[in-house]
Amino acid sequence: MRQRIITASALVVGALLLLYFGGVVFAIAGTVCFLLALYEMHQALAKAGHRPVTWPTYLAMVLSIPIAQIFGPKTVVPILMGSCLITIICIIFRDEPTLEDILMSLIPLFSVVLPGLCIISLAQVEPLSVQRTLIGVLLVVPVLGDTCAFFVGSRMKGPKLCPAVSPNKTISGAIGGLIGSVCGCMLVCLISYLICAPTTHPFLPTWWQYLLLGLVGGVASQMGDLFASMVKRHCGIKDYSNLFPGHGGMMDRLDSILFMSVVVYCFRLITVP
Repeated sequence: MRQRIITASALVVGALLLLYFGGVVFAIAGTVCFLLALYEMHQALAKAGHRPVTWPTYLAMVLSIPIAQIFGPKTVVPILMGSCLITIICIIFRDEPTLEDILMSLIPLFSVVLPGLCIISLAQVEPLSVQRTLIGVLLVVPVLGDTCAFFVGSRMKGPKLCPAVSPNKTISGAIGGLIGSVCGCMLVCLISYLICAPTTHPFLPTWWQYLLLGLVGGVASQMGDLFASMVKRHCGIKDYSNLFPGHGGMMDRLDSILFMSVVVYCFRLITVP
């Protein structure tokens, strides 16, 4: 437990530093993290006997920053679909193409690359205070949700949430996690209005939008966690790697953030013309 707390504290400090710098620094650091998560996902699928095509996903992540810098933050769909098309072509022209290989190759693309592209796009939001607020929501909602789910679930126990996928998760933990996500989002709301200049307040989410982000994001974060657990169970592994002592691999740390990043990105697209 001590090692777990030390590792978690170091990760929080690192996240705060990246949040402070924002912009290209945050985008580059995020790209490195998602490349590591991609590698772990591909390794897990290979251990399960699958033959995913890997290089288009790595290429999409590496090129995402310069493409976004040149053409703007709304390049997520073109990059994603281009990588998807190349992946399908590579498998179709194999000596023995199978539909299973296509599906297993697209899982990392849509579960890791898509969230990564969303985060890189959010790192271009201006002004910087609004960018920090959105990324703060993206990080706080899943992290506080995970923390509350762990403590509430371990204390209250009760019926299992989804024993076929994750035997340790309980309904009480899921409810506690959702409450934690909402509270975390409202905390970001309070801090953003206290810290940000009054001229940027019109560009920030309203209180009810924060509430909605906490609710939808809390559910999405838990689904991301369950999805990552489902992949691990399918591949017969406990953790994606041992990169972080007591916490598993990069994918184990990003699982609940993955789906949340898509929620925040979609929110930004809907609310800003």
